[in-house]
Amino acid sequence: MKKKVYIISHSHWDREWYMAYEQHHMRLVQLMDDLLDLIEHDPEFHSFHLDGQTIILDDYLQVRPERKAAVQRAIASGKLQIGPFYILQDDFLISSESNARNMLIGMEESKKWGTPVMLGYFPDTFGNMGQTPQMMKQANLAAAAFGRGVKPIGFDNEVLEDRYTSQYSEMNWQGPDGTEIFGLLFANWYSNGNEIPAEETAAKAFWDQKLADAEKYASTDHLLMMNGVDHQPVQKDISKAITLANKLYPNYEFVHSSFAEYLEAVQADLPEEIGQVTGELTSQETDGWFTLANTSSARVYLKQWNTKVSRQLENITEPLASMAFEVTGEYPHDQLDYAWKTLMQNHPHDSICGCSVDEVHREMLPRFEKANEVGKYLAEEAAEQLVSTIDTSEFPEGSYPFIVFNTASAAKSGTAQVDLELKRITFQEQYPSDGYETLAQEAKKQYHVINQSGQTIPAVISEERIRFDYDLPKDRFRIPYMEKYVTVTIDVKDLPPFSWESFSLVEGAVDAMEGSLIKEEGRVLENGQVKVTIAGDGSISLTDKELGRTVNNLLIFEDVGDIANEYIFKQPENDQAILSTSFDHRVEVLEDTPLTGKIRLVHELKIPQAAEDLLALEQQMVVDFRKRKAQRSEKRISFILTTEITLDNHNRRVNFETRVNNQAKDHRLRVLFPTMITADTHEADSIYETVVRPTKPSKHWENPANPQHQHAFVNLHNQQYGLTVSNFGLNEYEIIDDTIALTLLRSVGEMGDWGYFPTPEAQCLGEHTFSFGVELHGDPASRYQTYKQAHSAQVPLTTRQTNVHSGLLKAKYNYLVLEEDRFEVTTLKRRKEDEALILRGYNLSDQATDLFVEKAGQAPTYQLNLLEERCGEFEATLQPYEIKTLEMKE
Repeated sequence: MKKKVYIISHSHWDREWYMAYEQHHMRLVQLMDDLLDLIEHDPEFHSFHLDGQTIILDDYLQVRPERKAAVQRAIASGKLQIGPFYILQDDFLISSESNARNMLIGMEESKKWGTPVMLGYFPDTFGNMGQTPQMMKQANLAAAAFGRGVKPIGFDNEVLEDRYTSQYSEMNWQGPDGTEIFGLLFANWYSNGNEIPAEETAAKAFWDQKLADAEKYASTDHLLMMNGVDHQPVQKDISKAITLANKLYPNYEFVHSSFAEYLEAVQADLPEEIGQVTGELTSQETDGWFTLANTSSARVYLKQWNTKVSRQLENITEPLASMAFEVTGEYPHDQLDYAWKTLMQNHPHDSICGCSVDEVHREMLPRFEKANEVGKYLAEEAAEQLVSTIDTSEFPEGSYPFIVFNTASAAKSGTAQVDLELKRITFQEQYPSDGYETLAQEAKKQYHVINQSGQTIPAVISEERIRFDYDLPKDRFRIPYMEKYVTVTIDVKDLPPFSWESFSLVEGAVDAMEGSLIKEEGRVLENGQVKVTIAGDGSISLTDKELGRTVNNLLIFEDVGDIANEYIFKQPENDQAILSTSFDHRVEVLEDTPLTGKIRLVHELKIPQAAEDLLALEQQMVVDFRKRKAQRSEKRISFILTTEITLDNHNRRVNFETRVNNQAKDHRLRVLFPTMITADTHEADSIYETVVRPTKPSKHWENPANPQHQHAFVNLHNQQYGLTVSNFGLNEYEIIDDTIALTLLRSVGEMGDWGYFPTPEAQCLGEHTFSFGVELHGDPASRYQTYKQAHSAQVPLTTRQTNVHSGLLKAKYNYLVLEEDRFEVTTLKRRKEDEALILRGYNLSDQATDLFVEKAGQAPTYQLNLLEERCGEFEATLQPYEIKTLEMKE
């Protein structure tokens, strides 16, 4: 029986990378022009795989709208194979929900054109998320193809004890929940059949090598040849090259094919034992140098922007819009799709990973800003629609009501802040400066805050201030005015998830609040739960009063050199870490009220200005970063770290916000949190998963560093206690013995990879702000509450002023009732086809648990897959690691 060689034409299309987007874009237009012409004129041309991403169609038709019919014909005939995703994302560096929307929108876009390729396609993601099997199954995809993460053996298909090494290019892939899919590894990369010769001598040399390479890993007689590579033009003589191959190798059958045909054939002939890999695939059993995990700290500002926009869309805009639907009967599907697509244009691996040339990353910022502004606008619209219908009639006439919304999936305590307008004078009523003077001359009043029951609420109220503002009515011209206002900060205690509560500012003085969270001239912050002490060396100690435990030497800043690139960190030989504890510090009190204590801790380090000049020469010579000899410069500059440490009246979590004006190059800044815990494993926030990772790398690891990805948190614990370090947009950490090291900034001067591409803007010079936090917990079961708090800390409370009026909605209301502290909600939205309310989340733990969810006293009706199709009735049990999407009964 002949062996069969399946040749799949494709081009792996990075929308932007080592050239600016439009440079790649124009080449895409040429590729598509050539491809459509080839499809129309070569009847033997079987098909072209369009890299699994439908955005390519949008990009092409933006320039060639007149060829839409030709594109449609090619898709309808099966010649152009599209989908199932919208873009080829980096799955570790975008949110869980972004990964789901990529499939949801990608499938929707694909079906507008025809039938999508039912294959999870991850040719070049920098590692693969552990929940891929469950996510693919929930998108009706039974197989995934990927290029990284698993090390193939290839020595007579030998099986080793290693967990992330496969004896074949075909394997079973099992997720942490037990879901299995077929996994296809591009063991010889996705270019193993690129540029097939159509001339006999060259073809013989080509196929002798390529067939041997493929057979080295194949488990069947079905061999896959990927005819393409990055930005590869379509091979126009592919039919001729295949005819020649069939002539030269009579024991093989060469066919121009598609993934659907190949997958059907290879899966039908798999041996009984093809091996299995489990969970996330991050090249754990390689030498550790090319996992590309350090892209999580390249251009950190991109990660911070991505987190900001993701939280805006997922956790603020969509929940508010879903609630407002109860009032308006309308939901902004089209606007949200636009925002999501704009955001996802920044999610390809070479984009969000920060490993492209400067022009690429400059263009990303407007996309983030655009998506964010759409999200803010829609959130403001939804909030206004809600507050206009929330009953505030119980408040006194002449008071100033306002609503506080918690759109996070955990109860929130702390403070909420709102600016309340007291009086306005429009430009029509008085000239602006006159209006200002009129407001300024009025006698100042005293105020306090009450809730809907008339009880006084602890609050801090600013002095009256005056400013310019304006309204934009929907039915008439803008209204500019001068406004007198106060800023009100109130105490919030256990505001439930997906709820709101009404308050009002009323005239009249009340007894001043007493109490302080700050002691010893700012060196101690303390509430009823925890105590923070600034030590003599500028580090801090954290005491949890309930646990009776203190952890010392926290918040130590570490700076080292970095002579590698955007992809990979490499410390110079014999480079010694510079620690903040080696320098003087000072403490200043910024805010001291009964509600909040905030101090400023300032460290002034002296660090090298850059690497020595040798590094520039080594970069230009394209010297392998592992062999570089450059050291850090002897010239040192001031490096001032200003950290605001905040503790509110109710929380155990301590919040840090560190600012720096970075004027140094070629270095990495981290903050260290020693835990005094030695453990074989630790946990981190990943995609729909609290992933358990080994603290130490495998025996194959050679890289001195072991960087890892995270989203909201990383945790180390033992049976007595644990410590969770949370963050906002800081995606890289490392566990070093008992220490959690959180990367704040990495400054490098070149892209890396296959040549020399200078990236001076990757040095990240200028002002930066980093937000993170720390919280202690007790026994292991209690750690999940700190995980919920880490997620919740990324979602601010939403506040909105209103007036005294009657309304259909209650002044205080739980829109959804959630009673499971291990269910992390990732979305509350409306389904496009029928406006059904959709709730999605996942189990933070590896234990089954009961799930209680209600809306207006009603449990969910159906369970859905990730495409939001019904797949069964609601089950009130949350299985270990389960991703659960629910259709709420209304």
